[in-house]
Amino acid sequence: MRVLQIVPELGAGGVERTARDIARALIAAGHQAFAASAGGPLADEIAEMGGVHYTLPLASKNPFVWRQSAARLAEIIRDQKIDIVHARSRAPARPALWAARKTGAKFITTYHGIYNANGPLKRRYNSIMARGEVVIANSEYTKAHIIKEHGIAADKITAIARGVDLAAFPEQVSDPRKAALRAHWGASPNERVLLLPGRLTRWKGQIPAIRAMEGVKDLTLVVQGDAQGRCAYAAELSALMKTVEARILIAPPHNDMAAAYAASFGVLSASTDPEAFGRVTAEGCAMGKPVIATAHGGTLEILDVDPVTGRSALGLLVVPGDIASLNAQITRLAAMSQAEADSFAAAAQRRARRLFTNSAMCAATLEVYRRVIDE
Repeated sequence: MRVLQIVPELGAGGVERTARDIARALIAAGHQAFAASAGGPLADEIAEMGGVHYTLPLASKNPFVWRQSAARLAEIIRDQKIDIVHARSRAPARPALWAARKTGAKFITTYHGIYNANGPLKRRYNSIMARGEVVIANSEYTKAHIIKEHGIAADKITAIARGVDLAAFPEQVSDPRKAALRAHWGASPNERVLLLPGRLTRWKGQIPAIRAMEGVKDLTLVVQGDAQGRCAYAAELSALMKTVEARILIAPPHNDMAAAYAASFGVLSASTDPEAFGRVTAEGCAMGKPVIATAHGGTLEILDVDPVTGRSALGLLVVPGDIASLNAQITRLAAMSQAEADSFAAAAQRRARRLFTNSAMCAATLEVYRRVIDE
């Protein structure tokens, strides 16, 4: 197989890492991997592993640039005899679709998130991601959203969960790595930490999480993430934490997320809007940590929430944005001994390491490629 993946850029985000991982899996299976983007550090990784990267202005939303990109992509498809064009984002999907139609290559898409649609124009813009011959959804929750939003048949959509890279998130992390993370946070060696990772943006739920810490003892909340230019929001969080009677630390992002999870007592995903998949929940479970998570979106699948009772034996569920609910579950976690926490997290860890892995995601995606080529 000869597969060309299309992304806006190849930085360090989840979509970009998924494209890199699929390229690696293609090469390992004896196929050929191509990618086109505006560039970035993962473009070099794809080239170093034996793939081919083309630098094009695919992050642009300008229709005139799209036309130029479509012509160049069509040349690449013909020259490299590409079998499948796989688009992973809305803006570059347009020139990718045009080029695929012009050359006869198969066109598939991956719906990586729940896109906002405030009106018919935005809904039309989003609809490009539902126009693949096969549409890959990153969760059953996302699949249901695609069906409702775009009215396409369920059998056209394949749900493939994003995977945790078990090489990057091993069960054991060395003590020096964990100590380095604690120093990064400003936490003492013996502090029990509840980690809330993720970019600093309102819908990730940092405000209700901080408020829910009121009166919590024996547990420190660490809010770790990049403000990405939201300086006013970061300042709001810093001011809020000073009004809460609890130990709260706000730390900048850190590259060693495996050590961050390993150095924590528990993990919190407090998103007030549904997560399309729930990467923090999956990674926390895979690292063997008790997880507190809001009960909506893809998180329900990771924690195997009963659709009738709304309960899970694998995580501590909270009502989105509900401070009292958050406080109750944080207090419950704070009361656990280390042995109780380990025992509680064990079943979720086994499930995450069986179902939500990088290898499972790659195998399922390559199977989609084979199916599309055979049709």
